Amino acid sequence: MPPAPRTSHAPRFATPARTEPFASAEEAWFWTMAALVARRDGARISAGKGLTPRPCEPDDVIKCLDRLYRQRRIELAHARIMRLWGERGTAPDPRHLQERGDHRLWREAMSRLEWPLRVKGIVAGAPGLGVHEADIIPFSGRAE
Repeated sequence: MPPAPRTSHAPRFATPARTEPFASAEEAWFWTMAALVARRDGARISAGKGLTPRPCEPDDVIKCLDRLYRQRRIELAHARIMRLWGERGTAPDPRHLQERGDHRLWREAMSRLEWPLRVKGIVAGAPGLGVHEADIIPFSGRAE
C-alpha cells in the first residue's frame, strides 16, 4: 500500500467562498472564450491558477450553452455569433450597420445564458425571474 501523499505537496484549490463570480453572462463568456483560445493554442489550463479565482471552469459555461442548445433555447446562429465575437473579445456594436443583426443575436444569447449561470453561481446575484417590487394598487370595486 503506497504512503498517503503529503498535504504540503497537494494542490490547493480555491474554495467556493473565496471565489469571485462574474458580473454578467457576457463577462463569463469572454473569459471562457479566452481560455478556450488559449487551450487551442497549446496552453495548459488548470483550476485555481488565475489571478482571480472563479467558481467554475470554462467547460462549465460551455455545458450551460450546450444544454440551452439541446433545449432549443439557443440556435446555431446564436452559437456562431457567440464564438465569432467571443474570439474577438468584444460585443457587436449596434451603431455599426453591419453589426446590428449580430448584436440582436448576441443580446438574445446572453440573456438566455444569464439565468443558468446565475443558478450555478457562476454569475453574481440570486437567480430571479426579473420581478421587482410591485406597486400595490387599491381595488376600486365594492367591498362587501
